[in-house]
Amino acid sequence: MIFEPAKPEDRQGILAVTAKIDVFTDEEKDTVRELWDDGGYDFLVARRDGRVVGFTCYGERALTEGTYDLFWIAVDPSERRLGTGKSLMRATEAEVQKRGGRILIAETSGMESYASTRAFYESVGYQKEAVIRDFYKPGDDLVVYTLHF
Repeated sequence: MIFEPAKPEDRQGILAVTAKIDVFTDEEKDTVRELWDDGGYDFLVARRDGRVVGFTCYGERALTEGTYDLFWIAVDPSERRLGTGKSLMRATEAEVQKRGGRILIAETSGMESYASTRAFYESVGYQKEAVIRDFYKPGDDLVVYTLHF
């Protein structure tokens, strides 16, 4: 498995991984495309046999010192339970630390369909910092996780 910054030719692979994630709504899938197309966001890809099998999108939070946001993580369903997600997180954390990052923030939905996402963050050492009820819409909370370096 290779972890490296995304290249322009990785756009299709990133979007293909995104399209395979059933829990993502069409709006969320469009957001990944917008983040890529708008530029200014860092993407790290996981590659197996030359193919993009996962990615993260992250960046420094404005008006902070060393605080980074994990905007997105996605792993091809065929790669789940093989350690790809955890390894991808560790590679992303290493990149953030190289840049002087001291906190990495991951935000996700409180919906039941995102229970495995929340369990994943907790399994890789992130702490639940906050819950904002009804943030996304009534009944859909924002759950904030952090990792301090």
